[in-house]
Amino acid sequence: MTAGARVEHLVTSGTFSLDGGTWDVDNNVWIVGDDHEVVVIDAAHDADAIAEAVGDRRLTAIVCTHAHNDHIDAAPALAERTGAPIWLHPDDLPLWKQTHPERAPDGELADGQVLTVAGIELTVLHTPGHAPGAVCLYAPDLAALFSGDTLFAGGPGATGRSYSDFPTIVDSIRDRLLTLPGDTVVHTGHGGTTTIATEAPHLQEWLDRGF
Repeated sequence: MTAGARVEHLVTSGTFSLDGGTWDVDNNVWIVGDDHEVVVIDAAHDADAIAEAVGDRRLTAIVCTHAHNDHIDAAPALAERTGAPIWLHPDDLPLWKQTHPERAPDGELADGQVLTVAGIELTVLHTPGHAPGAVCLYAPDLAALFSGDTLFAGGPGATGRSYSDFPTIVDSIRDRLLTLPGDTVVHTGHGGTTTIATEAPHLQEWLDRGF
């Protein structure tokens, strides 16, 4: 691992719109890398603020955990400004097109794909449920998971709107996330961080309810 590889955090504010409703939201933007190169996970709301946080470092990729508008609305502007490609799981293209009908992502994420930045590996885990193409990114060298809206402190992401399904998200969390080391820090799409060990008992409660 390159010396200095780390996780940086930015909060941006805007709106989330789906199924005819709009809500004010604060989003976590995660920057992973070192003093020379980084990736941005979820370019939310404010391309200028994200570009300022990246600074003069090379932005190698803009990775979308899913395509709800609040996680991708600043992605094209950030890509244009930096030349970085946008990566999205293809199952979320219908959602992407609701926000950016004229601009497609540059590359497709796939389960098991490994992205490398600053000498560390980010493994793509396809975790549908909150959205069909939702993914998490696991960085074992940093003991970190970037969960998007799949897993939060205290429970799974919302599944009450179009393109979502609660039993599917519970399966994704159980099969793909709770198998990770317990001390893995979960960096979420909204709100505070948690750990895999902290969330494991919550999942058992959901399973006991019959999901």
